[in-house]
Amino acid sequence: MKKIYPDAAAALDGLLSDGMLIAAGGFGLCGIPELLIAAIRDAGTKDLTFASNNAGVDDFGLGLLLQTRQVKKMISSYVGENAEFMRQYLSGELELEFTPQGTLAERMRAGGSGIPGFYTKTGVGTKVAEGKEEKVFDGETYILERGIVADLSIVKAWKADETGNLVFRKTARNFNPPAAMAGRVCVAEVEEIVPAGSLDPDHIHLPGIYVHRLIQGEHEKRIEQRTLREA
Repeated sequence: MKKIYPDAAAALDGLLSDGMLIAAGGFGLCGIPELLIAAIRDAGTKDLTFASNNAGVDDFGLGLLLQTRQVKKMISSYVGENAEFMRQYLSGELELEFTPQGTLAERMRAGGSGIPGFYTKTGVGTKVAEGKEEKVFDGETYILERGIVADLSIVKAWKADETGNLVFRKTARNFNPPAAMAGRVCVAEVEEIVPAGSLDPDHIHLPGIYVHRLIQGEHEKRIEQRTLREA
C-alpha cells in the first residue's frame, strides 16, 4: 500500500469534506502539522470541527483556519494565545466544547482503541459535567466522557519509515499519538522518511498501522513565548 505522497495537498486529496471532524496533534506551537493545516486552508474546506489541545496563535497553526472562518467548533483544553479565537467565541461565531487536558487525550486514545466511553472524576461539579451521565463508584462521583472518533487525523512527527512507523522528537510527541489513533484516516507530516526496517523497533512511538498517508517537508519551529533574562 502506497503511503508516501509528494505534498500535503496530494496527501489530503479525496479526504476533505465540509462539516467533518478532524483530530489534530500538537501542543501550543510544538509538534503541530503546519503543512497539512495550510493545505486545508488552501482547499477551502469549511464548517470544520477540530479536536485539538489548543488552536495555535493568530497567524500560525489552527489560527490560520480561524482567520479564514473555516472552523465551526473547537474541542479543546486551552484557548489562550489567540485573540481571533477569543473574538469569535465571545461573539457567538465559534462553538467551544471545553475539555480538560487529560480527558481530551484519553477521549482520543479511547476512540482509537474502540472504547466508546469512560468514567472520570475530572470536571465533576463544574460546567464540564453539565449534561453528562454521572455514576458513583466506591462513594465517589464520576462523569461519563465519550471517546472521540474523527473523520481524519493530522499529525506531525520527526521521522517515519516507508510503512508509516513514527518517531516523535522529545516534547513534540504530546497529543500526536492519541490524535493519530482517533482518526479513521491519519495523515502524518515528518521531517525525514527512512527505508523500512531501519528504525529500531524499541524507538517507534506510533505503529504504522495507524498511519495511512505520509509527506516529508520543511517545518518552521517557533517559540510561543520567548523570554530572555536581562543582561
